[in-house]
Amino acid sequence: MTNSGLKVLTKNAKAFHNYFLDDFLEAGIELTGTEIKSLRAHGCDLNDTYVVFRHGEAWVIGMHIAPYEKGTYFNHDPLRERRLLLHKHEILRYSQKVQEKGLTVVVTKVYLTKGRAKIEIALGRGKKLFDKRETIKNRDAEREINRGRKHDGRNED
Repeated sequence: MTNSGLKVLTKNAKAFHNYFLDDFLEAGIELTGTEIKSLRAHGCDLNDTYVVFRHGEAWVIGMHIAPYEKGTYFNHDPLRERRLLLHKHEILRYSQKVQEKGLTVVVTKVYLTKGRAKIEIALGRGKKLFDKRETIKNRDAEREINRGRKHDGRNED
């Protein structure tokens, strides 16, 4: 846990690899009692998680929260759709961008702040294969430059 009271439970690294992301937004998420307990204990899986807009509401699809081991028959469905808690103008803005420009809304991370579960969503435009290769090449070049600085003894930051 950091000084700001933010505890990151899980990140979606695949989203940064598969999409150009921008316009990040924090959103609350509607959870049941066993879901929040399981989330605090185990985290969750964000692979292939995205947001859809239906009837003026935002819903997270594909977010897997493991069943709570001490739960009874009241335990939750691990892959159920969960409603996002956003303002109407935020839902309208994001849904219009998704419809007009062919973007998608992906979940980038899940975290706890002041004891409440929040998720970070972002608008994403899919990367082509050559874009992914370019990203990997740039990351490797940056890593080599940083290694060279360490070995030279001139850590210039």
